[in-house]
Amino acid sequence: MNNGSCDNFEIESEGAEKILRINCVGCLNYPSIEDSAFCMEKIIEHLIKISGVSTIILSSDMNFVYPPEQTSMLDEIAQCFLKLEQEHEILKYPLSENPLLSKQVIESMSVVKEIMLNHFKKDPIGSYVRTVRAYREEKAKNAGLRDDFKKLSDLQLLKLDIIKKELSKTSLIKSVGEKIEGYRIGEREIYREFFEPLIKPNFMFSRLMLEPPLKAKEIASYDIGKEDRTEVVIYDIPNEVSKKYFIHPPEFELHDDEYELLSAAREILAKHKPKKEEFTDPSRMRQIFFKISRDLIEELSKSMNIKVNFQSIEKIARILVRLTVGFGMIEILLEDEKVEDVYVNAPIGAMPLILKHADYGELRTNIIPNMRDGFGWASRFRMISGRPLDDANPVLDTELETPNFRARVSVVQEPLSPKGLSFVFRRHRERPFTLPLLMNWKSLTPLAAGLLWFLVDGGRTMLVAGTRGSGKSSILGSLMVTIMRKFRIITVEDTLELPVSYLRNLNFNILGMKVGSALASSSSELSATAGIRTTLRLGDSALIVGEVRSTEAIALYEAMRVGALANVVAGTIHGDSAYGVFDRVVHDLGVPVTSFKATDIILIAQKIKTPDGLTEIRRITNIVEVRKHWEKDPFLEKGFLSLMSYDAKEDKLKPERALIEGQSEVIKGIAGNVREWAGKWELVWEEILTRSKAYELLVKYSTDNKKPEMLESDFVVIANDAYHKSFETLKNEQGYPESKDLLFLFEEWIKSAVKKIGK
Repeated sequence: MNNGSCDNFEIESEGAEKILRINCVGCLNYPSIEDSAFCMEKIIEHLIKISGVSTIILSSDMNFVYPPEQTSMLDEIAQCFLKLEQEHEILKYPLSENPLLSKQVIESMSVVKEIMLNHFKKDPIGSYVRTVRAYREEKAKNAGLRDDFKKLSDLQLLKLDIIKKELSKTSLIKSVGEKIEGYRIGEREIYREFFEPLIKPNFMFSRLMLEPPLKAKEIASYDIGKEDRTEVVIYDIPNEVSKKYFIHPPEFELHDDEYELLSAAREILAKHKPKKEEFTDPSRMRQIFFKISRDLIEELSKSMNIKVNFQSIEKIARILVRLTVGFGMIEILLEDEKVEDVYVNAPIGAMPLILKHADYGELRTNIIPNMRDGFGWASRFRMISGRPLDDANPVLDTELETPNFRARVSVVQEPLSPKGLSFVFRRHRERPFTLPLLMNWKSLTPLAAGLLWFLVDGGRTMLVAGTRGSGKSSILGSLMVTIMRKFRIITVEDTLELPVSYLRNLNFNILGMKVGSALASSSSELSATAGIRTTLRLGDSALIVGEVRSTEAIALYEAMRVGALANVVAGTIHGDSAYGVFDRVVHDLGVPVTSFKATDIILIAQKIKTPDGLTEIRRITNIVEVRKHWEKDPFLEKGFLSLMSYDAKEDKLKPERALIEGQSEVIKGIAGNVREWAGKWELVWEEILTRSKAYELLVKYSTDNKKPEMLESDFVVIANDAYHKSFETLKNEQGYPESKDLLFLFEEWIKSAVKKIGK
């Protein structure tokens, strides 16, 4: 659009998309279809000549992207003009030998010519209004004309009627509807309701909607990001069930000079093609690229004579890393602790990113990814994971870890996904969940927490079952936090989700093992089955299996049967009931019935929907003991004993009579190995209640003192140690400790710890 023209353009292809990109640098008119009649006219002229355009980009200091639905509206206007001109020959009029008639022809033609040639492409809505008014005026004077002039007037009415009818078929005029009444020709305010570009800096592929939808109501806002703050705004839209999640990331807050530096730096770094070996340690690679980016930007600022301070250089460098070796605005979304999942659906670019929010469920974002982003992400995940992603292996499961978040990633491509690449990012909480934290969120009750703590210390075998997104991994992580730090823990996962690194930093003796994915047909990694069997030769350890998916279940049950040398063995599995777990383990995964009996406890986690269906809450709905007397079918032979069950009316996990009356063989088995508890159910029950009350105290002091960090793993691990030490202290002083004395001592420790937190 140089010097006020629109001739500088190019056509780009992205998959099935045909993009009309117009260079607006140096243009005398602001690059805006909605605000500039000149801009709209020139673009419609291009659309008349070029068929099949799906997206329009006006490229200036930023890229103004008009997506397919808006481009389609303009294309309809272009095709309407073409049809009127060629098919209806709207600009052709018959000549007459009568000079007076010829003069009338010219005067009549001027109305249609004015509409078609001077206004149609600049202001289609105004052209429609002009046509309607001209038709009405011509109709009013038509009746009083003599025959020759009446024929001419009839022709004029016919042509105006054709223009009116053809325009009324277009989506733009249909969308205007009642707003056409009182419309003042030449005003462009109305176009802003239909044309709103997505803004995309020249150095980015992804696009962003900056303005919220019309009539959107802000219902929440907060900041995210540790280094560069980004505001999140959540909007409620009238007549829409799903709410909108809008961010305004740091990339869009830069000054013009900073944009110039970023664009120049990215152009230089784009020439570097990362090699596979560079991705063996993604964290170190990002650190190296950050330093390179920072030095490059500093050099460019000097050579380009741009003044920029050190903080801005570091900010630009962080953005550059995210855009080159990182994952763009996906990373910003995953910094939000309230975000659980981010979905990139195929075909990429057809719709905005969608995320699952802890408070508001599924939300559409204001970010529209680009196919080039998708190809880049897929390539990086191949290198990071070392796993194949091709026609023979169309699914890749791996993990993404940055200094600010961890996430599990699933990538699906053709032929499984016919429309091309799609991604799911599942964000892991930075710190592992704890039983007191789950209590605070009402996922379980204090009694359930005390029972689980008791079972973990008792070294039982446990499976956490549930549907996808029900919180299985979170519960398993909370059980890991409960294991005493004097025991060694070995984890086995095909995709790293468990909080191994975090627990290691909390001085847990923990070894993480990564095995081959059950979904990949070929891999250089050790199979899950071999990995689990290997753990049995690594000494006395608790064994935690990320997820039981396939034939590794047989090896897991080998570990359960030997009790991993009497320490806890636990894992997650898909299933919505105890019998559902039995059916999957025995009939689907091929574990013998006798081996399944090695399971001591099955926890069932579920997502509970509110009556309106718009909100979900996560609850442990059942704690089930697997008894050992049955032979073929645990359901028919009463092989399952429910210890606690969810009461939907009270939204609470309640103890069953069997638990209260001491009918649990698993709990009795734990008690049988402790001299003070053997044959004394009342002491065992009191111990479970005492532990539940200890956690209740923890939650109470956290709430009363407004210190949520007391429920996090850093504090809970120390609190668990304090409980055990308090027990040991009292035992040495008075023999078996009284519950009230133990709770008093533990509460005194909490009070002391609260004071230290405040300092």
